[in-house]
Amino acid sequence: MAAPAAVASRAHDTALDRIKAVVGPKGWTDDAAAMRPHLEDWRGLYKGKARLVVKPSTTEEVAGVVAACHDAGIPIVPQGGNTSLCGGSTPDDGGEAIVLSLVRMNRVRDLDAANHTITVEAGCVLADVQARAADADRYFPLSLAAEGSCVIGGNLSTNAGGTNVLKYGNARELVLGLEVVLPDGRIWNGLRGLRKDNTGYDLKQLFLGAEGTLGIITAAVLKLFPKPTDVRSAFCAVPDIASAVTLLARARAESGDAVETFEFMPRLVMDLVLKHFPDTHDPLPTRYEQYVLLELVSTASGATDLAARLEAILESAFEDGLVLDAAISQSEAQRQEFWKLRENASEAQKLEGASIKHDVSVPVSRIAEFYTMAFERVTAVDDTVRLVGFGHVGDGNLHYNLQAPEGSDGKAFLAKWERFNRAVHDTVVEMGGSISAEHGIGRLKREELAHYKDEVSLDLMRTLKAALDPKGILNPGKVI
Repeated sequence: MAAPAAVASRAHDTALDRIKAVVGPKGWTDDAAAMRPHLEDWRGLYKGKARLVVKPSTTEEVAGVVAACHDAGIPIVPQGGNTSLCGGSTPDDGGEAIVLSLVRMNRVRDLDAANHTITVEAGCVLADVQARAADADRYFPLSLAAEGSCVIGGNLSTNAGGTNVLKYGNARELVLGLEVVLPDGRIWNGLRGLRKDNTGYDLKQLFLGAEGTLGIITAAVLKLFPKPTDVRSAFCAVPDIASAVTLLARARAESGDAVETFEFMPRLVMDLVLKHFPDTHDPLPTRYEQYVLLELVSTASGATDLAARLEAILESAFEDGLVLDAAISQSEAQRQEFWKLRENASEAQKLEGASIKHDVSVPVSRIAEFYTMAFERVTAVDDTVRLVGFGHVGDGNLHYNLQAPEGSDGKAFLAKWERFNRAVHDTVVEMGGSISAEHGIGRLKREELAHYKDEVSLDLMRTLKAALDPKGILNPGKVI
């Protein structure tokens, strides 16, 4: 009589043969070199193993793969562009899972300009979705630094944020419908482009931000907006972060709420980007300690007074001491120069050496208080730490990152990770904030979530997981 382990091994082998048949020879690999990019996260914090990397090309193929895994109890790690900052798309080191990459599912199924919607598959690169919308004289506003490589399935599974949340909301607010493969291989078709549908539970919300633990998003109907006709950017030096928050409120009120982007950067971020990216330039002739990238957008046809409004806002703010100096973009090329400073911030940190990242949010009204109080607690742990705190002040989200001292031992710095986490996250929670604003939980923050989330919320999350994925095969070890 065969041992249970041997029976399970044969069942797994049979399931893997079934998976290979479903996706065909171009849809799978077990070659070590080809698999390697799928087994490590972007930051290099997590490295795992897998039996196969599978790349289905249709929803039906995804369903076939998932059904085979469900029958045999094989874990599945869904993966999009693999740009996760929290290890959410990396397998563990057990080696039993398969990685299910959606990059071959990259078709635009429909674009309904009159309905202001676009229907895309999960493997569509975000920048390509933006471009297809623009070709139809429409605008898809989700925008983040990784948009040239991240894909829609991952954006929705992590409820991505980015630079335009202030005006348009997070990824979940840009979704009208979803197509999802459930953990048993069934396909839920919720691809509807409706803005009003009160026929029971809003099921799509179960899968948005769930990081592939409840189902695998294979396609989505996304909201489109009128294409901007005029964009004006200003790179501003401000006295402090409190002044930045005041400037935000004033700019929203005086522009008719035309503020699309409001990004905060301290001088250290500027210095790191200028150091590691030689093609970047300081927009202002004088060094300052704090900066804001402010952008106004208009969708009105014909000539607009957006430039005049921006100048008036800055002039008034300068007179009141909220702005110390500013450069206003005179061309699209200059605007892109401003953006290079912001979008290369994370990569510059990576190149600089060891850092500990905190993606947190608090009410906008408490950002200045949080910024100061958290740093006091952080320096109580280590007074040599460099604060790289930047981000989307307009929606209350800061990347409150801690950089090791220049030339120091990175390992010694990273050994204080838990103490730094407690200093930052305790402050966030005290102020009614969140320990994960836009990057998700993944593996990195799983224990932090268990520490800070209330028990009723955790119980509801476990109940949903058990109901939809009773075998626990979808992205095990992530989120909860």
